[in-house]
Amino acid sequence: MLHPETSPGRGHLLAVLLALLGTTWAEVWPPQLQEQAPMAGALNRKESFLLLSLHNRLRSWVQPPAADMRRLDWSDSLAQLAQARAALCGIPTPSLASGLWRTLQVGWNMQLLPAGLASFVEVVSLWFAEGQRYSHAAGECARNATCTHYTQLVWATSSQLGCGRHLCSAGQTAIEAFVCAYSPGGNWEVNGKTIIPYKKGAWCSLCTASVSGCFKAWDHAGGLCEVPRNPCRMSCQNHGRLNISTCHCHCPPGYTGRYCQVRCSLQCVHGRFREEECSCVCDIGYGGAQCATKVHFPFHTCDLRIDGDCFMVSSEADTYYRARMKCQRKGGVLAQIKSQKVQDILAFYLGRLETTNEVIDSDFETRNFWIGLTYKTAKDSFRWATGEHQAFTSFAFGQPDNHGLVWLSAAMGFGNCVELQASAAFNWNDQRCKTRNRYICQFAQEHISRWGPGS
Repeated sequence: MLHPETSPGRGHLLAVLLALLGTTWAEVWPPQLQEQAPMAGALNRKESFLLLSLHNRLRSWVQPPAADMRRLDWSDSLAQLAQARAALCGIPTPSLASGLWRTLQVGWNMQLLPAGLASFVEVVSLWFAEGQRYSHAAGECARNATCTHYTQLVWATSSQLGCGRHLCSAGQTAIEAFVCAYSPGGNWEVNGKTIIPYKKGAWCSLCTASVSGCFKAWDHAGGLCEVPRNPCRMSCQNHGRLNISTCHCHCPPGYTGRYCQVRCSLQCVHGRFREEECSCVCDIGYGGAQCATKVHFPFHTCDLRIDGDCFMVSSEADTYYRARMKCQRKGGVLAQIKSQKVQDILAFYLGRLETTNEVIDSDFETRNFWIGLTYKTAKDSFRWATGEHQAFTSFAFGQPDNHGLVWLSAAMGFGNCVELQASAAFNWNDQRCKTRNRYICQFAQEHISRWGPGS
């Protein structure tokens, strides 16, 4: 519970004044109170934020814990109503109170205090302190005590808040009016008894479907029900549909990419089209983005020959997709490791290159090498660049782990591409596709045999 920082004498005086003033101004302040000019700026944005944060923090501190407590949001409309009511300086206006305010089902907390005696934050804190005299089990306040400020402040179904204050004058005395408006309001009565303001239980355990999210700030003791936010923190373009459970965009025909941001109109001249990546898989002997270029195989650039296949190790670093495109331009693909034999030979060869494996580049992890394996959210599995399912695996211990972010889905765009990691004896690791690594191109034996001797 929040305890305002006031001196003992000041705190006692405030408590006495609160007990005397209650919630109805007309019972305390006579009609001759005169309205004074509004305070400059009334509540500024910072003050509004502090009051909203305080309300939500106090609502998260109730005991016993609340299972259905809503998070409050600031309402400028309610703030204007509260400011207007504060400007009345306690003068009752039955016509206004029974009209618009009742139609909006607004609940009120109101206080009149000598000017300068307390800040708005201290007033709200003292409203909450009334809860010390309230029994949730019995659903009632202690005898001769006031708890209606507290019960309205912690009314579970209230979801909007607006506050205002005004400086009034009563003869020679300056009086400050503090008002907060809540919507929907609370303090409803059944047979003359106010109903319990919230349901007891584990935090957020009884949130309704429309507010199934659970909000908890760093200074909150428990969670508050809120409209669920987009956990993916992303949106789909070009009328794509976002699957919140997988954080994957389902793109309409003609569009692709993580956000459906790429208009896909490729025509594969000598190859087959892969719609999910808007790319071509070229036929033997052809390369380029549209598989339109006849490629002659450069035998002299083979770094390794494994079972007739040629493997070329790049001397430059690049992102995964740029590396894949560079291999394709040469008529090959990023290396596909489908057996322990290929894995062992590549790991041994790259280990021998360890001393020369450094690339003079400021980018991340240039000692590692891209291979042609990526995680496909639509398939919920790792697939080779040609679309084939990954059967053999050689992930390092603890991998894949979404680039170390185990609490995020792979669909969030982390750790979607696979590299041979130098620090793990060139076993596999999932990495951000935008990381710049060296890469390995592979040319299959059947490709080489069809090309024949080349340049």
